[in-house]
Amino acid sequence: MTDHDFLRRAIDYAVENVRTARGGPFGAVIVRDGVILAAGSNVVTASLDPTAHAEIMAIRAACLRAKSFNLSGCTMYSSCEPCPMCLGAIYWARIDRLVYASTRDDAAAAGFDDSLIYEQIPLAPGSRSLRTENFLREEGARAFTAWRESLGKVPY
Repeated sequence: MTDHDFLRRAIDYAVENVRTARGGPFGAVIVRDGVILAAGSNVVTASLDPTAHAEIMAIRAACLRAKSFNLSGCTMYSSCEPCPMCLGAIYWARIDRLVYASTRDDAAAAGFDDSLIYEQIPLAPGSRSLRTENFLREEGARAFTAWRESLGKVPY
């Protein structure tokens, strides 16, 4: 199969998701070595989970199937340019390559506008529209000290 074939599969998942009213018009496929490792569709409304985007669902399924939180060597095919949350998850999963069809502007025109998030990310926490407060920094640092000292940690 080619990039176009895998991307069409992600688009098909998105269209089918709309037809079955499970969630938004988004689909994703994760491929390793020319084989589909996992797929996902947006199930935000069906699962009452705002993080249940297609890419996140595909990453969760791929990690379970691969028995690893590291998806190095994989390509993510997404029906649409991933939102900031999904893009972050793609980086955290160590996926090597991202291929997408529709753009964030296409998504915004359909009512899925992430522009506020893109605008807020580079701002200092106190300048964001989300009221953000920072307390107990020194106490919070105990968790990082415990991590650094842990002999049983699994780095990621």
